[in-house]
Amino acid sequence: MAGSGISSESGSGAFRDDENCHKQVSPIRGGGSRNTSPSGRVGSRNTSPSRQKVIKTKPRGLDEETVATFGKVVHPDVQMEDNIWAMLPEDLLNEILARVPPFMIFRLRSVCKRWNLILQDHSFLKFHSQVPSHGPCLLTFWKNSQTPQCSVFSLPLKTWYRIPFNFLPQWAFWLVGSSSGLVCFSGLDGLTFRTLVCNPLTQTWRTLPSMNYDQQRQLIVVVDRTDKSFKVIATSDIYGDRSLPTEVYDSKINKWTVHQIMPAVNLCSSKMAYCDSRLYLETLSPLGLMMYRLDLGYWERIPAKFPRSLLDGYLVAGTHKRLFLVGRIGLYSTLQSMRIWELDHAKIMWVEISRMPPKYFRALLRLSAERFECFGQDNLICFTSWNQGKGLLYDVDKKVWSWIAGCALQSFNSQVCFYEPRFDASVH
Repeated sequence: MAGSGISSESGSGAFRDDENCHKQVSPIRGGGSRNTSPSGRVGSRNTSPSRQKVIKTKPRGLDEETVATFGKVVHPDVQMEDNIWAMLPEDLLNEILARVPPFMIFRLRSVCKRWNLILQDHSFLKFHSQVPSHGPCLLTFWKNSQTPQCSVFSLPLKTWYRIPFNFLPQWAFWLVGSSSGLVCFSGLDGLTFRTLVCNPLTQTWRTLPSMNYDQQRQLIVVVDRTDKSFKVIATSDIYGDRSLPTEVYDSKINKWTVHQIMPAVNLCSSKMAYCDSRLYLETLSPLGLMMYRLDLGYWERIPAKFPRSLLDGYLVAGTHKRLFLVGRIGLYSTLQSMRIWELDHAKIMWVEISRMPPKYFRALLRLSAERFECFGQDNLICFTSWNQGKGLLYDVDKKVWSWIAGCALQSFNSQVCFYEPRFDASVH
């Protein structure tokens, strides 16, 4: 297990990177303070303890948070009775383990056979599904010497975790996205286009049946936790000289169904977002916004004009029906900036809500033509760019920018998405 951390606009903290990375430590404070203790003053006369002036100083080289722990009363360690803890009732043990961060639980499976079985038991999964979510994470996937590698950065714990990922078949696949604990991949098994869905925590996966129009497509996965099912949407696309219809896979019936072809669009963009049971997709020719109603199975055009001088835009889904447009704007490199808009559903127009500070924009995109990726979840927006080795996170609600660093982001072929770790997410 390796670690890292976040540094926000207000300051930076110490962090630990993945394997083979240098450990970075925050500057030591207090190293230049003078010795003010009476015994350290040369030539001072020896006074009795009762008349000696007591000068309180903090330990040298420690920050404020560490010093605070020295002022607390230290209690001796309490010896825990093994026979008592070994006889915990099953429901109480499930209640405790359900509140442990999922990545800790993943390691606890090797403690003993009993715990390994508990973490696969339906009663534990029931407890786990009822506790609040651990919080959003970033999942990075890449291949090192054709071996799949996966690391997850926990935003609440500010730590990187390596997840074994050798349980998947040896296909040439790439990351599609994630939803409520499930991660979707698509790729080529020889010359055959395949799609699979897995749960990285439980190491379970399944291959989806072939689509009716079995060609490489733009996909997005959506999980419905109420009925414990998931859907995979293959958007309308162009293959050769023909238009392919939209197809939707439903795990409850284990098949793809053919839906409507997207009307009057010559070229589609891969930048799309799923929000409030609707799939929004940005089209390039003509430039515009299309919406797919999953419940009704048809496409419609949203007449919202895109901002002028938009060089590249990404659609990002937020909470409570919020839809964001994130993009770089400006004709010249010295005048470029990154901006965030939100769709006003009543007025059907994009309203600017934030701009990336220039210092972050210059650090993220040193070259004006450098590619970047953008994705979001729960009103959090993450930016990554090639060869930077770090990501930039923006909290829409708190309006705070912060860096995420770590070796898992330094691979040139790494793919990143938001991920919610859940043991109760089933692929069946």
